[in-house]
Amino acid sequence: MSWRETAVLYRGGDAREGRMIGIAALAGLGAAAVAASLSFAPGVSGWFGAALALLTLAIAIIDARSFLIPNELSLAVFALALASAAVGAPEGAVTGVAFAILRACVLGLAFFALREVYYRWRGREGIGFGDVKLAAAGGAWLDWPMMPVAVEIAALTAIAAYALVQSAGRRRIDPSGRLPFGLFLAPAIWLGWLIQTGNFGF
Repeated sequence: MSWRETAVLYRGGDAREGRMIGIAALAGLGAAAVAASLSFAPGVSGWFGAALALLTLAIAIIDARSFLIPNELSLAVFALALASAAVGAPEGAVTGVAFAILRACVLGLAFFALREVYYRWRGREGIGFGDVKLAAAGGAWLDWPMMPVAVEIAALTAIAAYALVQSAGRRRIDPSGRLPFGLFLAPAIWLGWLIQTGNFGF
């Protein structure tokens, strides 16, 4: 075997090992999120939160890789929120679902308005329709005080991550650079749910 063939095999082994490490890390992250959901919200609510954790993790991974948020996953997040509201709302199923839909409309419309303002200002998309739909689905999960908190968490982590990547590559920060916002918004929705469920002062 030539040194070139050996090098190719070595690089292939490194790539496979890297993928396995990545898969293991994601599996560990998902397991930790499920455990946290069940710990902070015992019973049916915890299982709803665990499902939300896995869905938002899947959305984050897909958006990071393809800059796309599948409609099916956003719809699943929304449907799960309505089911959770129907089962766990102290004011009753009908009222709980109605308020969940109202919050979804408010947050979704806020993101849509921000998208339109940015487009008219800069002449290009800043927020995709996938982000708008995900925000609406997240609004169904989050109480009124938690909605701005979750959005702020997503925005700050996105800015920090982008600045870190740019500085690591010794590049100037480009305000027009693309960023998969769903990578940060999806986990922030679950984290917001976890915080409000744990009653950490919200």
